[in-house]
Amino acid sequence: MRILCVCLGNICRSPSAEAVLRHIAPQWQIDSAGTSGWHVGEAPYAPMQAAARARGIAMQGQRARQFSPDDFNRFDLILTMDAQNRTDIEVLRPKGNQTPVHLFTDYAPQTGATHMPDPYYTRDFDGCLDLIETCAQGLLAQLG
Repeated sequence: MRILCVCLGNICRSPSAEAVLRHIAPQWQIDSAGTSGWHVGEAPYAPMQAAARARGIAMQGQRARQFSPDDFNRFDLILTMDAQNRTDIEVLRPKGNQTPVHLFTDYAPQTGATHMPDPYYTRDFDGCLDLIETCAQGLLAQLG
């Protein structure tokens, strides 16, 4: 299974989702990207890395990149962190491509979350990681 996690800048939510999924499902190929190019080449945001590291989740070596239309062909599933990310990448979908795009929070309906809050703005890095871990477990349970 090849999965791409997508957020706005690719420095908080999507690289964290990538790291958590790699941690719990090493058999899958996981990557992340952002809809914007603001942080291309940068490491994940330091406070996000620290929060993940405190849970034993490694994020070193990751670098932000921008989503590309070719990503629809490279991945089996694309997970977006919010509805705007989903809208932003759908306009880039190649004609005829059928790669599923879902909100990551769709895999944790019990939480009632409709999007992954952005800790770059909320400053709630642990809360974001809690929700990412819950969504990741839901995804793993559904896909095996």
